[in-house]
Amino acid sequence: MSRGRAALAGVTAAAVAIGVAEPVAVFTGPRSAPLIAVGGLVVDAVPEPLKQFAIAVFGRYDKVALLVGTAVLLAAIAALLGVLAARRLWLGLAGIAAFAVLGVAAALTRAGADAYAALPSLVGGGLGAVTLWAFVAGPLGVDAGPGTVHRPAPAAPTSPAPPPGIAALAPDESPAGWEPLEPGDHESRRRFLRGVGLLAGTAAVAGLGGHWLAGQRGVSVARQAVKLPTPVAPAPPLPAGADLSLSRLAPFVTPNREFYRIDTALVVPQVDPATWRLRIHGRVRNPIELSFEDLLARPMVERYVTLACVSNEVGGDLVGNARWLGVPIRELLDEAQPEEGADQVVGRSVDGWTCGTPTAVLRDGRDALLAVGMNGEPLPVEHGFPVRMVVPGLYGYVSACKWVTELELTSFADFDAYWVPRGWSAQGPIRTQSRIDTPRARNRLTAGPVTVAGVAWAQHRGIRKVEVRVDGDPWQEATLAPTPSVDTWVQWSWRWDATPGEHTLQVRATDAAGETQPERRRPVAPDGATGWHTVKVTVG
Repeated sequence: MSRGRAALAGVTAAAVAIGVAEPVAVFTGPRSAPLIAVGGLVVDAVPEPLKQFAIAVFGRYDKVALLVGTAVLLAAIAALLGVLAARRLWLGLAGIAAFAVLGVAAALTRAGADAYAALPSLVGGGLGAVTLWAFVAGPLGVDAGPGTVHRPAPAAPTSPAPPPGIAALAPDESPAGWEPLEPGDHESRRRFLRGVGLLAGTAAVAGLGGHWLAGQRGVSVARQAVKLPTPVAPAPPLPAGADLSLSRLAPFVTPNREFYRIDTALVVPQVDPATWRLRIHGRVRNPIELSFEDLLARPMVERYVTLACVSNEVGGDLVGNARWLGVPIRELLDEAQPEEGADQVVGRSVDGWTCGTPTAVLRDGRDALLAVGMNGEPLPVEHGFPVRMVVPGLYGYVSACKWVTELELTSFADFDAYWVPRGWSAQGPIRTQSRIDTPRARNRLTAGPVTVAGVAWAQHRGIRKVEVRVDGDPWQEATLAPTPSVDTWVQWSWRWDATPGEHTLQVRATDAAGETQPERRRPVAPDGATGWHTVKVTVG
């Protein structure tokens, strides 16, 4: 078998293994599918600089990039296993077995996994091994078939062409200088390619079908059936002019479909509200357990709150503002009665992810919520349905637990949440930030009046002023739009009389505590980026 054919056999075997595992994972949980399970291990184990590179380059599509990259790497390894199997079949089979074991281990170590989580990798690995055997040593790799085909034999001497009038060779004779191919070589090739097409197509149908079935078993119907209660404390009405409605300027309220999403979940957890439970436990005098109905029956408040990701670079878009509906966490903690020294509340997601929030922050009077609604509708599934945490003034990695099922009272000295051992600060207060939305970098503008505008945020402190400067000239104060509270971002604008040439625009904000953004650029790790957003434009 040629190397190319052997490599293709290995890739097809891998496709069969992954494709068949998908419909099995419909019944054992989507996180038990080998590609997702191994991808989850990669997310947990990959070095932080590589994670930040992926977020910086791909943004909200970082998970898609990870899965595509994992699939490409797997295809390359599968091709190598195919080549090895053509020489020694047991080497290829051993490689597939090793990947099956890796898939099983990855699936079983996911939070909430049971023994059935091993089935997708076992079934997929078994059928992948059978496929590889069929191509290398079985019926799809056997050269057999009737008939004789001829091919040139370079080493044999050539004979001159017969003069005119000489009779042609008899049908059963071979021309001088030609030797017969092995019987059935062309038929074997056709059989091989038919096998590749059939099995690869079957794997694709099985994989896509399994993915579709998993979606059908999701919670979208249950989400649509949720009726959100009327809040006892509605969000304050937006003051006139809070949204400047300028082209390219981020709207004051971020639509749900455009709200950034950064988390470690390669597949969105599907949590049925009928079975959802929240435990408040640990170092408390009065442990509490609530159902979704219990939570909805409690008095709800509604607030505008801006959330930001600690991975947001200066001028980045991993920040958004929404109207959240939920139960104040402070009231629940007061009922649970934290013990002395329990200075950390660990939010735990259904998939095992954790964040650690200072207990004092959750009880200091700010609108920290167990949210069930976002912009007037139940939480989108990808944003934490049925329940998530929303805490003004803290980066999401220490507060915004989605698909939350536990609040455990402990201490920072006793427990490190998910991101802390990976080099991030244990407590993450949001830094004062500002951004230029219009004009954009490298825009070509017309000389004359130009509106420079953007957003600034310093949640739970508020923004006192925003300043803009051009080409290092003195700072000019921008006009701030009104806001409903200190927990949201603010839109700002400044009129610039643009002159022809290349220009550099910069912005900085000062919060209500008098702290102005520092000029010095710092990376996002370990507790948020700093620096002035800078935009270069050309005026004609």
